[in-house]
Amino acid sequence: MKIAVTYDNGNVFQHFGKTENFQLFNIEDNRIASSEVITSDGLGHGALAGLLARYQIDVLICGGIGGGARDALAAAGIEVCAGAQGNTEEAVRAYLSGELKGSDESCSHHHEEGHDCGHHDEGHACGGCQGEESGCAGCHGRPEVTGKNAGKTVKVHYRGTLNDGTQFDSSYDRGEPLEFVCGAGMMIFGFDQAVANMEIGETVSVHLMPEEAYGLSNPNAVMVIPMKTLPGSENLEVGQRVMVRDQMGRRFPVRVTAKDETYITLDGNHEMAGRELNFTIELLSAE
Repeated sequence: MKIAVTYDNGNVFQHFGKTENFQLFNIEDNRIASSEVITSDGLGHGALAGLLARYQIDVLICGGIGGGARDALAAAGIEVCAGAQGNTEEAVRAYLSGELKGSDESCSHHHEEGHDCGHHDEGHACGGCQGEESGCAGCHGRPEVTGKNAGKTVKVHYRGTLNDGTQFDSSYDRGEPLEFVCGAGMMIFGFDQAVANMEIGETVSVHLMPEEAYGLSNPNAVMVIPMKTLPGSENLEVGQRVMVRDQMGRRFPVRVTAKDETYITLDGNHEMAGRELNFTIELLSAE
């Protein structure tokens, strides 16, 4: 297992999107075998999930992190433990012992170790993630993004709303533009494709069907599991997001949607699956 920790002079850096370094830990037999510090190479927050995915990181320990970044890391199969403080090695040891208590919903790997969760990989629509620090490892069958900005590092401001006008995300409200590599699979396809054809300084409004966003809701991604087969599930609450493993040992995120004394229901669909989404996008730069 590999764990990455946002790093600043031996301590956990408190802002994932602005971290300049990560300390990477190789874990063997539930102990630290080795570690190294790497630089983020000046990457914007939109590309950090992709960087960690390239290093095959299983778990990120950090301080503060935005909702978009959580989704991006989850889509890349990286478990997030936020709210950590203090020395990086102590934080890792606390995680390994199940004692790390951060602000994230699932900071203990004991919730998911060894669980056989079934067929989440059938029909799951990761496709990238809109949001503050979005990124995605990509899905099989995703259409190719074409346009003059494909392959370029772009910066955009955007606002996302549902059909009833409810706003679910906005870089304007955060006061920081979103940076990502257009066409690299870091964003949902419809968002990516819209940006690929924009001019710098242009603002467009797009309406995305579920197939262009987070896909249709897949009933095969909903699992009803005896709690005795999932250690730690007795401590979970409806609405929480946790990481579990499929039959191949790959991690993926699920939400707890129901629970009784015997069974727990986990939904592997993205919370935006099946929804039509609307975005207003302003292209600031493309290099």
